[in-house]
Amino acid sequence: MNIGLLQTDDVLPETDIHDILRNDRRRNVIKCLQDRGREVALRDLAVHIAEIETNESPPPSNIRDSVYVSLHQTHLPKLDDAGIVDYDSDRKTISLRRPARQVDLYMEVVTRYGVTWATYYRAVGTLSLLSIVLASTNTPLISAIDPLLWASFFLVVIAVSTLYQFWSRRWLYLNQLL
Repeated sequence: MNIGLLQTDDVLPETDIHDILRNDRRRNVIKCLQDRGREVALRDLAVHIAEIETNESPPPSNIRDSVYVSLHQTHLPKLDDAGIVDYDSDRKTISLRRPARQVDLYMEVVTRYGVTWATYYRAVGTLSLLSIVLASTNTPLISAIDPLLWASFFLVVIAVSTLYQFWSRRWLYLNQLL
């Protein structure tokens, strides 16, 4: 893989994106930086990733140290060379760069509960359509509520869900404006 430093208008080749995302630690680095939306210290990042890998809080020190070393020596330099993150090895800080948006398109957008947003919206849409049709055909219990109220309820659910999704991914949208 020949990943050089990206300019702001450069496009990272799809094969390089897949190579970057092939590793769990690199994916976790990107996800953590997205969630925090700011610069993160290497020590904090190592602790966070070690917690994910061990499901323990705080993680065992040997695991935390192992994660720290692998991030410092392997994963962060690779992400930095790809132009995905800014890694200051002297200050030991990491922040996302604009090209991270290219990689983000390839990361499955999943809710906290392990369901993709696409699946969630498809389920809500199907449930709303089914509720409206059943209310319109005088199905017991469902038809007690007017179809317009069902439609309004599900529109509110979709709007609130969309706002939550935007809020949880705000770094991506804010960086696009800057």
